[in-house]
Amino acid sequence: MTSSKVPALAARIERFPIAGSFTISRGAKTEAVTVVAEISRNGLTGRGECVPYPRYGETPEATLAAIQAMQAAVAGGLSREALQAAMRPGAARNALDCALIDLEAKATGRRAWNLLDRPVPGERTTAYTISLGSPEAMAAATAKAAHRPLLKVKLGGDGDPERIAAVRKAAPESELIVDGNEAWTEANLEQNLAACGAAGVTLVEQPLPAGKDDALARIKRPLAVCADESVHDRSSLAPLRERYDAVNIKLDKTGGLTEALAMADAAQALGFEIMIGCMVATSLSMAPAMLVTPQARFVDLDGPLLLSRDREHGLRYDDSLIYPPASSLWG
Repeated sequence: MTSSKVPALAARIERFPIAGSFTISRGAKTEAVTVVAEISRNGLTGRGECVPYPRYGETPEATLAAIQAMQAAVAGGLSREALQAAMRPGAARNALDCALIDLEAKATGRRAWNLLDRPVPGERTTAYTISLGSPEAMAAATAKAAHRPLLKVKLGGDGDPERIAAVRKAAPESELIVDGNEAWTEANLEQNLAACGAAGVTLVEQPLPAGKDDALARIKRPLAVCADESVHDRSSLAPLRERYDAVNIKLDKTGGLTEALAMADAAQALGFEIMIGCMVATSLSMAPAMLVTPQARFVDLDGPLLLSRDREHGLRYDDSLIYPPASSLWG
């Protein structure tokens, strides 16, 4: 028999329906597909959830296989430090990293932030996403969310000045950030930035495609621009200093909370503002990201708000206020 002192790894794909649909410049989806890793030892189980990132060729099946391939390493006592070298950054490593942190927190009787010597996260205002659509459809969706203090507006290239104007009219009091999801071009960059400036937008996220964003260094940016697809982990930060004012840290890109926290420290040292972001997922994905919120100017952890149902013991949301996780969920 296998000793209970030997860590055991299990993983599975889970699906959660989205309320309506979630649409960005690269397409629409009606469900969140997540992969959960569980590491058990001595009657305790640590959990981590990830969302495979199609933009980088990740699929749920390949991510599940990558996690399962680490069974022998986990049984041999894989540490978080060893994990960073054993797997490349990405969704699979994120699930394992967060599961290891959760398990260690349970085994030591400490909360994850104490375990990692980070500030205790407090409640924060999260952005709420307005999906891409026609100006009329986006205005209608915005009107229903106009009571929220921070809205994140998905844009898509052609027609974006009309979209952002319609959203601003529908939510005159909300702070607005927009996400181009790489859909703008050098030809419409300045026009679209001007339209965002006229609408009082605070931040524009990833307007140009990663690797084709040199124009951001050549123009006078009328408002802050944030890197998302152009930034992944600490190694990608330094080359972006002339093009971006902020970086979006997502655990599925960094490959877990361990690298995300190190990246946040490095980004602050380089003078970047920080957004902590997410994929559409359950509270189990959002919970570790809460440890980055003390360093973040923008918090975008609304994934569970976009679902028809969250998992058990999910995070507490009061409209747009998000609270740290209970230990029954994670950490």
